[in-house]
Amino acid sequence: MPERTVTIASTHGLHARPASLFVQAVTKSGLSVQLTKGEKTLNAASILGVISLGIEHGDEVTLKTEGDNADAVLDELSGLLTTDFDAS
Repeated sequence: MPERTVTIASTHGLHARPASLFVQAVTKSGLSVQLTKGEKTLNAASILGVISLGIEHGDEVTLKTEGDNADAVLDELSGLLTTDFDAS
């Protein structure tokens, strides 16, 4: 199962706006994506789940998925998480 570990770039972490953009991209991919922070793993298509992880700036998270275009999907999702949506 392909995976990527990334460091969160948004200055204020994965709050409502960046979390929403991330979840929308997961849903659009059509793949089942797992998001892990520490010991907690959840379905990355759940906005409430993603926000409940309390992901802050500088935290490392791991994304896992499988299926057609899994690597391309992980690249796109990693790109979102490594973008600072709080930058002016």
